[in-house]
Amino acid sequence: MPALQKIPAPEVLSLFIDHLRGERRLAEKTCEAYQRDISEFLGFLAGYLETTITLPEIVGIEARGFRAYLAQKRRGNRPLSAASIQRHLSAVRTFYRYIERRWDAPNSALPLIRGPRVKRPLPKAVSATEALKVVHEPLDSPGASWIAARNQAVLALCYGAGLRIAEALSLTGRDVPLTRQIMLTGKGGKTRLVPILPIVSDAVSEYMQQSPFQLPPDAPIFRGARGGVLRPEIVQAEVRRLRGALGLPETATPHALRHSFATHLLAGGGDLRTIQQLLGHESLSTTQRYTDVDAARLIDIHAGAHPRA
Repeated sequence: MPALQKIPAPEVLSLFIDHLRGERRLAEKTCEAYQRDISEFLGFLAGYLETTITLPEIVGIEARGFRAYLAQKRRGNRPLSAASIQRHLSAVRTFYRYIERRWDAPNSALPLIRGPRVKRPLPKAVSATEALKVVHEPLDSPGASWIAARNQAVLALCYGAGLRIAEALSLTGRDVPLTRQIMLTGKGGKTRLVPILPIVSDAVSEYMQQSPFQLPPDAPIFRGARGGVLRPEIVQAEVRRLRGALGLPETATPHALRHSFATHLLAGGGDLRTIQQLLGHESLSTTQRYTDVDAARLIDIHAGAHPRA
């Protein structure tokens, strides 16, 4: 690789921000956030290396330098959360990708750096009464009764079959009419067998009868108002509307219905292994985190299921 020009760090940063504004057309607030994050990073490098920072120093930073930067963010005067540290690291990665493309100068250490694990908070399960309100009492959508039937069918799949919203929206004409069980390919390409309750298949059949669109066998069955493939954010918006009209808490979301499916099954005597299979979780620990049950209930389940109990 040819020797890099000793372009001062502020100029490198300025070129990067110009690229974000001009070529990538990012919002001004986003560009300001990148400017702030990378300016902090370059300031750290100046102190860490105890020298004036130019392009060669930026490109040449080793893994221990990146780790020192993350450690400072984690243990500094104002320690950042794992999510905030990941955001800073993401900004740094974007900065280095720009440098690699602009000057053909990759940094071999950065791909080896892993930020802290961010625990995603699980949605809080809603009560059975609240879940049934969302599924069985959808209000008529403005201008089209078939949209209300569509919403009811999607939400019935989330709560009655434990499907992720993306899984429900991926059902095609080949999957209907729904039988007592369907083979579903979910997250990570994993296939699982999903039992279908009559009330769920009835909701989907009712939607299919009311839908104004002709659907090819390989096409998704759930459609938007203009006939395009239904997007998750449309369902989420409909649930927000329902939530307000029915006086339900903000925790009543499409994904919370899947969470509630698992929680209510376990509370009703279902075992964790079966629920794990129904949800398509690879790890039992994920299913355990997914269910809102108290410690005493888990102890009872363990005592009843363990061969040495």
